Amino acid sequence: MAPSATTITQQYASIDINGKSLRVNSTTNDHGKEYGKVLTKDVLKGRIEAIDTDTCAAGEEDAFFVADMGEVYRQHLRWKMNLKRVKPHYAVKCNPDPEVLRLLAGLGTGFDCASKSEIEQVLNLGVDPSRIIYAQPCKTNSYVRFAAERGVKQMTFDNSDELYKIKRFFPDAELFLRILTDDSTSLCRLSDKFGASLSTTIDLLTLAKDLELNVTGVSFHVGSGASDPQSFDRAVRDARIIFDQAADIGYSLKTLDVGGGFSGDLFESMANVLSKALDENFPSSVRIIGEPGRYYVASAFTLACNVIARRDLRDPATMETSYMLYLNDGVYGNFSSLIFDHQIASPRILSKRDRSTRSTEYSLWGPSCDGIDRVTEICTLHGVLDVGDWLYFEEMGAYTKCSATKFNGFTDSHDVLYVSSEPGASALLNY
Repeated sequence: MAPSATTITQQYASIDINGKSLRVNSTTNDHGKEYGKVLTKDVLKGRIEAIDTDTCAAGEEDAFFVADMGEVYRQHLRWKMNLKRVKPHYAVKCNPDPEVLRLLAGLGTGFDCASKSEIEQVLNLGVDPSRIIYAQPCKTNSYVRFAAERGVKQMTFDNSDELYKIKRFFPDAELFLRILTDDSTSLCRLSDKFGASLSTTIDLLTLAKDLELNVTGVSFHVGSGASDPQSFDRAVRDARIIFDQAADIGYSLKTLDVGGGFSGDLFESMANVLSKALDENFPSSVRIIGEPGRYYVASAFTLACNVIARRDLRDPATMETSYMLYLNDGVYGNFSSLIFDHQIASPRILSKRDRSTRSTEYSLWGPSCDGIDRVTEICTLHGVLDVGDWLYFEEMGAYTKCSATKFNGFTDSHDVLYVSSEPGASALLNY
């Protein structure tokens, strides 16, 4: 890549590593991102060039990922530059990849866990329990006992039954009242399932006080993949109301958890609205945390899939030919995000034997016997792809590998090849 194609603007972020605050230089022109894409593409091609789909052993041509840890690192710098008041607690459920967790642990982030397994995975990295929030308002009894045994005190609640449960199994917990928000503009709405309405919060706080439980904060979530930055402003103002209600009851709340929902494309706009709302409603003495998930990992993972079969479809009216391509991954695998997360798959050609460049229409299908296993209804690619060719898909790091299944006997375990386009990430991971 020619240096002349890059204009560098210097910005700085403060990062805590092993208890030390470091001032880190970051380029904000996507130079590192572009290098990451080149590096990723090289590794993708290197992997498939070593595979002969005509002679390889069963499974050797399975779909696989390339993950750029440098992209996760850049997203962390971006967060620190734009949301200085908000301590990120990575939402493990989004992508519990061990290298992602190891990098974020080294960068000093906190973690949002929703189950015993996620808590255990983070603790096994040597992360102090104080850096974990058990952000699941409706918890299993035994999981609450486990959190108590391991010293994970921060947890959320949104109903009275949960308070009685916590009183019984973990009375020393530090509780955050999860409130209802308007998440109508998000990819995945959470308000249908979680969050106390403002009409119930006084009663919940009063009950917690009667039970002598330690309510220390408020949490909200504007929905996964939010698209309206103003939703953060409204939620922060509602949280301010709860802080005041708690003060009237005798609580002195110390923490606000602003949840997740941060979109990569809209992040700066969201950060601007959120930062302004926080400064207007909460003094600097209030600790602010957030629960970003897809923000950190969506753009860091790229998926490669092999074409395992093809059907030719000729339109008798136009005599034009389109094709159905069958891939070795689908909605029961790493494309589960198409159904559960409302994502859109954008295929790109990684390798093909046909040298023509004419525009050709395709539909893409997964390998299972289920008719809903369709990756894209229609897409246009250059040339005619055939069995043994490869496609790749960017932006495949969020809610993909973690929700793959073994339906129809296909594997839910796909290789991840790790690269790093940032020296800082390489140093922390010893790459």
